Amino acid sequence: MERQVPGKEFLSVTVQRGQPGEAVRMQTFQVPAQDNQSVLDVVSWIQQNANPSLTYRFACRVGMCGSCAMMVNDVPRWTCRTHVSKVAKAGVIAIAPLRNLPLIKDLVADLDPFFDKWTDAEAHHHPTRDRDQPIAAVDPDSRERRQANAGIECINCAVCYAACDTVAGNPDFLGPAALQRAWTLYNDTKNADKNAVLDAVTGQGGCHTCHSLGSCTNLCPNELDPTAAIAGLKRASARRFFGRD
Repeated sequence: MERQVPGKEFLSVTVQRGQPGEAVRMQTFQVPAQDNQSVLDVVSWIQQNANPSLTYRFACRVGMCGSCAMMVNDVPRWTCRTHVSKVAKAGVIAIAPLRNLPLIKDLVADLDPFFDKWTDAEAHHHPTRDRDQPIAAVDPDSRERRQANAGIECINCAVCYAACDTVAGNPDFLGPAALQRAWTLYNDTKNADKNAVLDAVTGQGGCHTCHSLGSCTNLCPNELDPTAAIAGLKRASARRFFGRD
């Protein structure tokens, strides 16, 4: 606990400490309050001024990389774009690593399972042409292109994955980001194998596992709609099943 300076306002910030193989504990710091202060600023202040052993992850600081995502008062957020004034409750903030993922140390979650599920969802391109052929023209106003464009701003921050109660209850669920990527590729006219995508996302832990609670859409910092993408995969798989494609 940091000693307060008389006459100066402080935030009471509790952060999760620990790593695999040891008991996780909560540690509270008194952090000087500033007029314009992000949650990432608070975490950085603790590491730089109070406890240099605090481990956390960040890169761009401007909401482009997503690497600083953490649980803030039990809600997954980009800490660089989350202002203290919007989340502090009576000057109190609790910060933890993203849930639904293994812990590396302190505020750093292991994203390997998140990215492994992209592979499991067949979320990679199947080209229709090789490099020696001319690039195929794409109609930017087509329904398929609009559907594909709706999810391409995902930056893999895993906020939606941490927000997902279905993942919390079923670790086999592919998760919102992987399924949204699969829906993007399904609608890409340059993707040659739609059936491979549907095969991957309709198995165990696939799109039909989603309970459509909508937390992924509600909390996506880029205002994407994974819930709608998953619903699209459900409809596409149903059409294929009934021979409607």
